[in-house]
Amino acid sequence: MSADNTFTSDFGIKSLQVSRDRAIMGATVTEKLCTSAGTASLGFLTTLVDIVASSPALVVGSPDWTATQDLSIHAAGFLRPGPVAIDAELVRVGKKTILVEVDVYDTHGVTDLREIANSIDTPGTGGLTLAARGLVTFVRLPRSAATHGDVASYTPEQWVGTIREYPPVPIDDDVFSRLNLREVDAANGEFELDLTAFVANSIGTIQGGAQALLAEAAAHAMRPGLVATDVQVHYLAQVKKGPARSHGTVVRDADDHSVIKVALVDSGNEDKLLTLLTITLQRPTR
Repeated sequence: MSADNTFTSDFGIKSLQVSRDRAIMGATVTEKLCTSAGTASLGFLTTLVDIVASSPALVVGSPDWTATQDLSIHAAGFLRPGPVAIDAELVRVGKKTILVEVDVYDTHGVTDLREIANSIDTPGTGGLTLAARGLVTFVRLPRSAATHGDVASYTPEQWVGTIREYPPVPIDDDVFSRLNLREVDAANGEFELDLTAFVANSIGTIQGGAQALLAEAAAHAMRPGLVATDVQVHYLAQVKKGPARSHGTVVRDADDHSVIKVALVDSGNEDKLLTLLTITLQRPTR
């Protein structure tokens, strides 16, 4: 993963490969990475989860490469003010898929990853707050499928015990507007996102986190005043042409929350279905 010249460049990411089976990632939570309610964007958290969970998956899956197949995040509370730390640990290694479990923490100002790891491993110390839990399923791919970026240098199996930092590169726009989303029909959650190097991943499709941000924007437009907190994502196909277009459908409206189904299609490729997401939105607490 490279933080330069991508939509993640100002995340302030650093990672600790604790062991072959486990990795911890930290990131800043700035105003630009939050919703209008001042809570960490769900798409921002999804991006981090996708990145850090891939490290143990790639270690145990070597020499294969991996692609995210399914991802879920369920909030335990609203994350503010951060920074955020995500603990990713291997659950299962299969012939075709690899499962990684994640816990998301608000560190309340703590940035030292070794200190954070010790606090996680010693319950009741360190003052971390559990913000969410999740699960990521990766499908194995031939390493030759990763044709974009410096894949050869991404070798987490060699990073065990070391901390890697990606100094933030400032971006003027917030995490949504930087994607240059085009509004088609906000009431129905229809927005478009182009496939560019700014949002592409190692296999040349739109990065899973960027897709989640597109869907989050769609859900927020359909239910303004609520904040996306939980997501279930099923990645079904790669973007071939783009743009990716979102379509929202209301599953449930209640007094304190809504559930929105968002489908992403490749509008330049006969509207081929790319991704299905189910997003829960809640009324934010102050």
